[in-house]
Amino acid sequence: MTTPKLLAARAGVAERAVQSRHLRRVWGLPGTVLGSASWPVDWPGKLHLRFGYWWQAHLLDCVLDAQLRSPTVARLDVVRRLVRGIRVRNLVGWTNDFYDDIAWLGLALQRAAAAGVAKPKAVDAIARRLRDGWTDHGGGGIWWRRNDDFKNVPANGPAAIFFARLAETGGAYGDLGRARSIVDWIEDHLRDEGTGLYWDGLHVDPDGSIREVEKTIYTYCQGVVLGACVELGSAQYADRAARLITAVDENLATGGVLRGHGGGDGGLFSGILMRYLALAAVRLDRPEAATAAELVFASAEAVWENRTSVVSGPLFSPEWTEPAGEPTRTSAERDLSVQLGGWMALEAAASLERNGFTAPRR
Repeated sequence: MTTPKLLAARAGVAERAVQSRHLRRVWGLPGTVLGSASWPVDWPGKLHLRFGYWWQAHLLDCVLDAQLRSPTVARLDVVRRLVRGIRVRNLVGWTNDFYDDIAWLGLALQRAAAAGVAKPKAVDAIARRLRDGWTDHGGGGIWWRRNDDFKNVPANGPAAIFFARLAETGGAYGDLGRARSIVDWIEDHLRDEGTGLYWDGLHVDPDGSIREVEKTIYTYCQGVVLGACVELGSAQYADRAARLITAVDENLATGGVLRGHGGGDGGLFSGILMRYLALAAVRLDRPEAATAAELVFASAEAVWENRTSVVSGPLFSPEWTEPAGEPTRTSAERDLSVQLGGWMALEAAASLERNGFTAPRR
């Protein structure tokens, strides 16, 4: 039987492995650190030529997960160094042209503030940019990036979570309404009635009419909609969250294990869903919360069982039902995103154990 201590230990092993292999100072500057995009680290990786803004936001989130699991001064120092590293490497401030990127950093900075590393000016800059991202084109929603024709769930979902949390901590008037409007827009325009899952996004013409709907299904999209519904909390959104958990279980899992999306950005997708399944399991007052917990435990077990051992610890697979391979120049295993996805999965399972959930017997 898996014990709480064992799940926490697994998450700790993942933490040490990712940090030892990927963390590097930014251009040698003291008080900074970022995650190199791949391992083994080549010279562009050492110089952080490939930034991966939103990967760094999830790295920060993972370190904050670890701090919640086992608070230490050393972990909090890594949080400070990561926050500074992101700002230094971004060069032009806290934001960029991608609304999904900045929403993810906003969420991580909100959590960092709760842990004692507050950057209110950064959160405010991100909030102002996200508020400006909403237009009536395509019926509403926030753009994927500035000066584009695409509005998608990956930008709108984390923005909705961000606004819902901001409203709880004294954000601007209307932030809670913004969160609700975003989730309702996703529901009205991007829900697949056949599966109950959410499509990727839609393209709009300059006159605001919808030109094309991108109907690809990603685990990422389900995770952010689930997280937003849980944060909003009312019966209406709780019902949507419960319905979505069932849809994920029926369509996106094999033997209870979430499917993967390869390397690159896709390496983060299922880890994101794991984060919000764990949140739903703890906070959702519906029978489906138990299903969410089962998905988390089964997926995390598969992540661990299919790891391979390399320098400094485990290496995780991009497809959690398959054994991890060696980190060659072309393999997804070398991507920071894939390793963060595995780490997120293990932290999600450890968080459930801390909250009194019991993993099933194997």
